[in-house]
Amino acid sequence: MSALWLASEPVILASGSATRRQMLEKAGVACEVRPPEVDERALETEALQAGRGAQDMAGLLASAKALDVSRRCPGRLVLGADQTLTLDETPLHKPRDRADAARQLARMAGRRHVLRSAAALARDGAVVFEAESLAVLSVRPLSGSAIERYLEVAGDAVLASVGGYQVEGAGVTLFDAIDGDHFTIMGLPLLPLLAWFRGEGLMP
Repeated sequence: MSALWLASEPVILASGSATRRQMLEKAGVACEVRPPEVDERALETEALQAGRGAQDMAGLLASAKALDVSRRCPGRLVLGADQTLTLDETPLHKPRDRADAARQLARMAGRRHVLRSAAALARDGAVVFEAESLAVLSVRPLSGSAIERYLEVAGDAVLASVGGYQVEGAGVTLFDAIDGDHFTIMGLPLLPLLAWFRGEGLMP
């Protein structure tokens, strides 16, 4: 395990995201992956029908993922995470296909949207820590041909992220301005998470 990770066991990451795992490992957090068995869209629909707002979804889903895996892994510390995108308080999800990605990008063109990244840690079926951060991103005006050219360059990667872009790649060319930290945009409120680990004596 990492020399910076002082616990006897790694954190269980309740996410299939390679990006989140890489962020944690580069920061010195030892982790193993166990994807959750959570129907995200069903949970989101139920929460919205109960009167929760789109701004609540990232935290709700992060907690649900952490709790799902925690109940199956007694004694272990489990990290759930989620990221949502809202455009005028309307949620957008990962594009279903290239045509859906083109539609999403056309909707976002010339406008600002909000990314919310949330993390929740659970142990023995109880949440012990939660954190959330947000970033505001301004997409530049985009013509239809610019969107098509971007989709050609980005390829299948557009299907892997909400909004159809990844700022660490060709997606950065879509923006006029980005207000928010790098880790939030990548999908994890990493700094408050590391602070909690230090407070618990899990990292120096």
